[in-house]
Amino acid sequence: MYKRFAAVLASLVLLGAAVTVAQQYDPAQFAGMKYRLVGPFRGGRVLAVSGIPGNPYTFYFGGVAGGVWRTVDAGVSWTPISDKAPFSSIGALAIAESNPSVIYVGTGESCIRGNISYGNGVFKSTDGGKSWTYLGLKETQHISRVLVNPRNPDVAFVAALGHAYGPNPDRGVYRTTDGGKSWQRVLFKDDHTGAIDLAFDPHNPNVLFAAMYQAQRTPWSLSSGGPGSGLWRSVDGGSTWKQLQGHGLPTDIMGRIGVSVSGADSNRVYALIEAKDGGLFRSDDGGDSWTKINDDQRLTQRAWYFTHIFADPRNIDTVYMLNTGLFRSTDGGKSINLLP
Repeated sequence: MYKRFAAVLASLVLLGAAVTVAQQYDPAQFAGMKYRLVGPFRGGRVLAVSGIPGNPYTFYFGGVAGGVWRTVDAGVSWTPISDKAPFSSIGALAIAESNPSVIYVGTGESCIRGNISYGNGVFKSTDGGKSWTYLGLKETQHISRVLVNPRNPDVAFVAALGHAYGPNPDRGVYRTTDGGKSWQRVLFKDDHTGAIDLAFDPHNPNVLFAAMYQAQRTPWSLSSGGPGSGLWRSVDGGSTWKQLQGHGLPTDIMGRIGVSVSGADSNRVYALIEAKDGGLFRSDDGGDSWTKINDDQRLTQRAWYFTHIFADPRNIDTVYMLNTGLFRSTDGGKSINLLP
């Protein structure tokens, strides 16, 4: 969970100190600190960032056209670690908590703006990025999230959006239980709908939430949302899924959705939903029922492009949201502040 929380702050400014904010501290001691750019400048747009629990100086990011980079000094210097690998567009990456030498990379950016880069599947390193192995799923093209079971580096999930410019069957949520040697598609809606986000319960990796997104680009337009979009939950490690409908969720057509589970309390789930009656939604019973807690338009102004949400690993009422900017709420989503 620390990795995903670090991604909230590092994905915009790659500030090395982000990986330690969950620790107890006196805010007055840090009042004079300001966000600053730490580079590198060749990476391009960034959607994928991951840290290593217990190691606040080492983290990774993937550029949408710049490959995978690593810092071991909290952003003072950066090293490209995939220049010789057969991929460049990174949509998602994840480090195995139980073995930080294991890195999974999903290629192809999933924030489908007009000038997107597509990918060629999933790659894995078992030596901290020194070498890479191709794991398949080439036709997914745009991968939005990779999750690795925190207790078993051989169990991983991929959220695949699929082709951006037309229908294709290589979409949905995929699972491997053998380190990527084989994949099983465990959640599929239709050829027009892919998976745009995926989240573990930090205390129980058998509980997952998946956001499905019906969308299609053309060179001149974007269709965002449709009957395929929705929020799903699994309680058996991804083997079976149930769509969450009603009980406070929007009843009309939904578009892009971001979802995150609090590390402080597994019952607290946040969802940022694009819809006519969309906004920030909160569940206090593990996803059974929902309340729209905030409809500030800054959270959904460009929902089709950049909708991300990350719950704090320690504080149940703190949540970070990215859309037109980086926003933080410390009261369970009722109010938000723009950062930095």
